[in-house]
Amino acid sequence: MLVQAAPLVFAALTLLTAAQTRPEVKRGADLPRDSIIHIVTQIQRADYEGDRAALKSFHDELTPIPEDNRLASRVLYWRGFAMWRRAINGFNETPTPNDLEDDLTQAVTDFKDAIARDPAFVEPKIGAASSLGYQMYIHRKDQARVQELFQQSSPLLKDALATDPNNPRLLWVLGPIRWSSPPERGGGQDKAFDLYNKGLESVRRQKPQGDPLEPSWGEPELLMNLAWSNLNRTTPDLKAAEENALAALKIIPYWHYLRDILMPQIRAAQAKTH
Repeated sequence: MLVQAAPLVFAALTLLTAAQTRPEVKRGADLPRDSIIHIVTQIQRADYEGDRAALKSFHDELTPIPEDNRLASRVLYWRGFAMWRRAINGFNETPTPNDLEDDLTQAVTDFKDAIARDPAFVEPKIGAASSLGYQMYIHRKDQARVQELFQQSSPLLKDALATDPNNPRLLWVLGPIRWSSPPERGGGQDKAFDLYNKGLESVRRQKPQGDPLEPSWGEPELLMNLAWSNLNRTTPDLKAAEENALAALKIIPYWHYLRDILMPQIRAAQAKTH
């Protein structure tokens, strides 16, 4: 279900931003819970497959928003997730699509609406922080805008860190920030590896979620980030990169970015060493 963090995308996560105007919430006959679960399952698969059209379609199918606040927060989370991942997949396309900011704006809107329905729900805060980081990357040449967005977004990560510091999805988002930050600000490549490994330990300790609407993704994503990082570290570790990538593909064998983009990059680097 998750992201494809190419070098360009990793750089985006060094910055974070904040909320957009919320749309008017649709009302009507609620979707049956089984239908919601089915759409959420399709969203996760479409993410891994890099199917941006399907992600948009499934996002739109998750309406109307339920009246019940807890269920509504989960529906809104997965709506945000669909657009977040639609944008991330777009960053890996050539040429880069021109609708990525629209996707990220919608993702932040949905995530913020999820927070409004359930302020204790940490997952949309993580998704919003990451989505806003990509928006800051898009606006990286406008420092005034970047600073404005950063000031808005900072509370999201601080709140998530204070609430759930060992959350593997939070550690997955924080890793690229540490990777790109200078040592004097607590960053560096080793710091990123520490976060990814901590995240793996955490996600592997997680008890299986009884509710499929509760986010539990993270293990293959963290393995993918380790693969990318081992490939791109100052002194590459191509053996570790291959092992990490293969471990992630064992979990999600149809992951487009990993199978069709990152793994060929690892193979090409290996070929140059022979």
